[in-house]
Amino acid sequence: MEIIKKISVRSEVGSAGQNEQLGAVRYSTEEMSLREQAEAYGIELLLTVPHRFVDVELICRFSISYLKKHLMVPLKDDDGALVVGMASSASLMYLNDFTLFLGTPVMKGVLLTEQAVMSLIDRAFGDSQEEADVADVLEGAESFSIEYIDEETINDLLDDSSDAPFIKLVNMVLTQAVRAGASDVHIEPFKDILRVRFRLDGVLYDKHSFIKKFHAAIVSRIKVMAKLNIAEKRLPQDGRIALTLGGRQVDLRVSTLPTSHGERIVMRLLEKSTRILDLSELGLQDDDRELFRNITRLSHGIVLVTGPTGSGKTTSLYAALSDINSSDKNIMTIEDPVEYQLEGIGQIQVNTKTGLTFAKGLRSIVRQDPDIILVGEIRDKETADIAIQSALTGHLVFSTLHTNDAPSAITRLTDMGVEPYLLSSVLRVVVAQRLVRVLCPHCKREVVATAESAIECDSMAKAIVGNQIYDAAGCPECMETGYRGRQAVYEIMQVSEVIKRQMLTNSDSGELRKLAVSEGMRTLKSDGCCKVLQGITTISEIMRVSNL
Repeated sequence: MEIIKKISVRSEVGSAGQNEQLGAVRYSTEEMSLREQAEAYGIELLLTVPHRFVDVELICRFSISYLKKHLMVPLKDDDGALVVGMASSASLMYLNDFTLFLGTPVMKGVLLTEQAVMSLIDRAFGDSQEEADVADVLEGAESFSIEYIDEETINDLLDDSSDAPFIKLVNMVLTQAVRAGASDVHIEPFKDILRVRFRLDGVLYDKHSFIKKFHAAIVSRIKVMAKLNIAEKRLPQDGRIALTLGGRQVDLRVSTLPTSHGERIVMRLLEKSTRILDLSELGLQDDDRELFRNITRLSHGIVLVTGPTGSGKTTSLYAALSDINSSDKNIMTIEDPVEYQLEGIGQIQVNTKTGLTFAKGLRSIVRQDPDIILVGEIRDKETADIAIQSALTGHLVFSTLHTNDAPSAITRLTDMGVEPYLLSSVLRVVVAQRLVRVLCPHCKREVVATAESAIECDSMAKAIVGNQIYDAAGCPECMETGYRGRQAVYEIMQVSEVIKRQMLTNSDSGELRKLAVSEGMRTLKSDGCCKVLQGITTISEIMRVSNL
């Protein structure tokens, strides 16, 4: 009999520490009770259920009400024998029900936490319902033949019940994406199929594969929702969709692009109700957090956050704005789009159709007596010049750039045509960041770092070798990926007097990096390796995102 002595509990990002403490007490009490029952009845205790034990079809043969009433769930072991998971030894009396119903003897009962039992039941019936919904929609869509669709035909089809399957299909895909927490939905036509993929925690996963003839109707439906030109199939188009799904307000940024097999669509999902994180939740090391907090409290200057699209730059900036937001400050932003709602600040949405660009909006903001300004992105010299002038005249300006690391931001701005002497006088700090996937707390496994694996994090190889770190495994809780959620790794370059002098003579990013490291800057890779040692992520994740 194997009794597992540790339980890994995932605390949802919640409202208060008090709830988390109550949750911890409940779980530790439940664990104690399960251990006692396991020892008293000689039952195996499983606090992590291997995915190979889960058979959705088997679970769905029982009624969901019966399984939830008795907190029991049928499983299969490695040999295919019937095993029944239960949240209490009191359910032993019901094991015979499973034998009678299935006609297969129960090999044994195993104890699971109540949360594990409920999760297995909900996931099984949820997946089964999702598959049934897909099947129903496709059954209706199969009989609907489309050879050519023009704008007039589309308008007729939208009012025609025969087009309902495609409306349902698009709604279903979007609902699945929101529920899964996807950041992007890709709809990609190929020669014979139409592929749908979701980006989850920064990685693309296949979700659906439809027959090619669905492509025209699906694209047309999305174009109608995004108010795009349905007849235009030869040029790229951009649009937006505002949705409410189960009380959750979601904005979709829609991009269409003509390819050799038809129009490809990518939709970025932005949930308006997303909570603004506290600085302490960003994943900054203690010293970096204090440095960043102190700089954001300066009266004037420029604070830059850099990284590729989807690296969490806006999240970090809003955490900073939330930290310094008070009634005695006038904070204004110009963004494309406005991703977070922060009470007490003025937020402006870029609208290129009406001529409201970053530069034009920023010019107007400086006449609104601001103390702090957030510019969503510095895209050109005009915006950069206005931001610098704003900082020179006593404003604190936050903005973002698309560069690979912190020193490259300086090179990028000088390449735009910004004068080095002006930039050096206002730039206070550059923060580079990437998002790494966080190990699933339910299934991460301990490993010992070898020299071969640690050498990838060469800057900290000696610190890692021989230490206990964690690797990804995979379980139903994380959809077999081994990861659940993301956290940022950072590189914070404070613009010291030494770096200012270097900027005036030579803005080469390599030289600036050497100087910054010599002054104590923790690089992206070094911060990532710290998080490996802390059990937050893996070496392979650090290498995937840092690419240094």
